[in-house]
This record gives sequence, structure tokens and C-alpha cells, in this order.
Amino acid sequence: MTILFAGVPSEPPLALAIESARVLELDFVVFNQLDSDFNAIALELGEAAPCGVVQIGGERVSLECFSGIYARLVDVSTIPPLRVRDPYAPPADAIDRAMLTTSLLSEWLEVAPCRVVNRPSMMASNGSKPYQAQLIMAQGFLTPPTLITNEPAAVAAFRERHPRVVYKSISAIRSIVSELDAAAMERISSIKHLPTQFQAHVPGTDFRVHVIGDTVFTSKISCDALDYRYAHRSDADLGMSPAELPAEVEDRCRTLARALGLAFAGIDLKVTPEGQWYCFEVNPSPAYSFFQAEAGQLISDALVRYLSGE
Repeated sequence: MTILFAGVPSEPPLALAIESARVLELDFVVFNQLDSDFNAIALELGEAAPCGVVQIGGERVSLECFSGIYARLVDVSTIPPLRVRDPYAPPADAIDRAMLTTSLLSEWLEVAPCRVVNRPSMMASNGSKPYQAQLIMAQGFLTPPTLITNEPAAVAAFRERHPRVVYKSISAIRSIVSELDAAAMERISSIKHLPTQFQAHVPGTDFRVHVIGDTVFTSKISCDALDYRYAHRSDADLGMSPAELPAEVEDRCRTLARALGLAFAGIDLKVTPEGQWYCFEVNPSPAYSFFQAEAGQLISDALVRYLSGE
């Protein structure tokens, strides 16, 4: 059986997985979105199981040959050779071909009978932070007291009830967690044009948990910055180390990933000094390469072993 990697192979999470497959001597092919002129896919959907072929360069591979697919597909219009606003962009028919091929591959991910990391429909929960928070609570995790509003007066009242408040976007687009301090309150009228999520700040220690099938990797994070992902912006020190969760919390992470339909998930946790576990978000397409580099855990090896059917 063969693993299919799809996306831009120089992107760190995909690059690490490809390298792990090479080192572990697993069979694989790479569907490189940068080579759209040389890729094609054909699907046949009927009463029987879906079938078809994918053409990568001059090689044609039956879709039934794949044991697993790791897809990190990007918006075709953002790929430099195909960027629509680029004056040197290829003709419209080349852009249309790339978009159609990517769209067809995305459709295949939904019905492929092999392991898929992750099916597009299962990644949709991250499109709305409030919706995902309800799914997280249903699995027994705590979430911070939250207000979503575009009313400045409601924010002022929320801030009176909680000694420290942070805010961030409610969409799937990554945003920097910031503190609602006096300077931010001076700009609060701007939320009239954009509903924003405000949360009570939770003190404690951050953990990032990667769940791959039944395998769990936990990274303990040491950082004084409010958002450790951007520690460099405040010159804060960042440290990560492998860690183990309490068995109950680890099992809850597995259950949460399964409940969301995710074969691979990045889960953001924090434990308070009192031992309460909060979950902030589940990332359905985790950039695990950052955590692998910092904590030294071979997440990519576990990922490709999962894709190979182990």
C-alpha cells in the first residue's frame, strides 16, 4: 500500500511527514499543487466503491492503492505561479485546471475508503470557535467564561465581572490572543463593525496535545507571553518539553478527537493551579512541525505509520 501526500511539499508539516516516510522506507507519492500542469485526477462514483486514478507527473496510480492520505491543500489562488493578481500569471484555463483538480481531490478525500488526515467536512467545526466550544464542553472539558458581542457596553460589563480578560477572533483564521487592557478599551467602539470573542483569562500551564489515531503526544509549554505562539514579539522566553497527561485527561483528548471525526488533531489545553483542565481549541490541521522541533517528539513518524495502516 502507498501513502498519498497532497499540498505544497515544502510546507514544514508536509515536508516532515514526507521525510519520515522516506526514512521509514514507506511507499508514497506526492501530489504537488505547484505542479498543477502535470497532475490530474479521475473519479468514478457509482453503486460500487468509488474508484479512479491520480496522475502525478508521468505516473498514474490507482486510488484504491492508497492506505492513507495526508492532505494540506492550499487555496490555488495563493500559489505564486497561479496567483490571480500576478501580472505574469498563467492563462485563465491553467488556473481553472488547477482549481478543478484541487476541488476534485477534496471531493475524493470525503469518500476515500482509506485513512484520511483529515476529511474536509470533519475540519469544519473549527470554522466557528463558539460552535466548537460547545462540542468541547460536551466531552467534559472546561472552557473559559466567554462573551461574543459587538456591543461595547456588554464588554465593559464583562470586564467588571472578570479581573483579567483576553480577546481573539471567532473565525477559523489564526489570530493573536491579546489582553483587554486600558489601551484596548479605548478602541472598543471598533467592535461595532466586527463581533469579537472575549474570555476570562485562565491562569496556569499550557499544554499542546497531538492525537493521531490512538497515539497521543503532549508538549508542556513554559512561556510568560500571553500567546506563546508569538513569544518572539515580546522577547519572551519559550520552552517546550515532552509531558504526560493524567490518564483521564489523555483519554478525554482521544474521545474529543474521535467525536470531531479527526484522525489527527492539535488540542490546546491549560491546567490551573487548582488542577482544573481547560480546553481552548481543537486544530483540525495542526502545524505540528513547530512543536516537534521545540519538544523533540517524532510526531511525523507516528503520523506516517498511521497512514500506512499500522
